[in-house]
Amino acid sequence: MDQYIEFATNHYLLSFSLVCVVFLLIQDLLSNSFNGYDSISPLIAVTKMNNDKTVIIDVREPNEFVKSHIENAINIPLGKIEEKLPSLEKHKTNPIIVTCQTGSRSVPACKSLTKAGFEQIFNMLGGMQSWEENKLPVRISKKTTD
Repeated sequence: MDQYIEFATNHYLLSFSLVCVVFLLIQDLLSNSFNGYDSISPLIAVTKMNNDKTVIIDVREPNEFVKSHIENAINIPLGKIEEKLPSLEKHKTNPIIVTCQTGSRSVPACKSLTKAGFEQIFNMLGGMQSWEENKLPVRISKKTTD
């Protein structure tokens, strides 16, 4: 034990950095277990999509959605997610995968859906950018949806 204390006092910046990293890892683990939704990779999303009842919600703006999107995805821009919750009630117990362009706009949508009582919410890590990097299929629309 004395060796650890001596090391910590001789290398206080390294010791402080270690404590910070451990704290951040614990915080990340705890926040993921209490936020009510899981984050999944695009490849895991494909596995979940093989379940007929899985719903994909794309929270990008319509002009982004038409450029490329996942087959059968529902486009609900992030700013309209709250007002569209009643139309999603029929999917309350179904797995719902939420995506955006990079995986950041989908987080608030996941939180809204979880808060509204939806049971199986999944945030797709990396969003459509990661989906396309993994060479997964996309559809291109001719017009915007709303």
